[in-house]
Amino acid sequence: MNRAVFAQRAAVLKAMAHPTRLMILDLLLDGERCVCEIHAIVGSDLTTVSKHLSVLKSAGLVSDERRGQQVFYTLLVPCLNSFVECVDGVVSRRLSEALEARGMTLEATKR
Repeated sequence: MNRAVFAQRAAVLKAMAHPTRLMILDLLLDGERCVCEIHAIVGSDLTTVSKHLSVLKSAGLVSDERRGQQVFYTLLVPCLNSFVECVDGVVSRRLSEALEARGMTLEATKR
């Protein structure tokens, strides 16, 4: 494959590689949201939320639409849900392995 393809993939993954941006993408999995809603849920200042949204938009992950004074964001990649599920599986497996190495189980930690 062409190196440019890998560079483009890396750019998209880099845009996603921040906890706040992952939270925003997770919110948008349920449908469009106004910046004011995203701001309230994320809990960061509006400037920071806007910067994160700009990064996601530049990567082609979200789109925006101005309606009067408000801006609404929509997820452009419906396949994100399956990607997140895959990542969650990796996280769960790593956690289980770490606990097992300490002689514990995931179920025991839930008590």
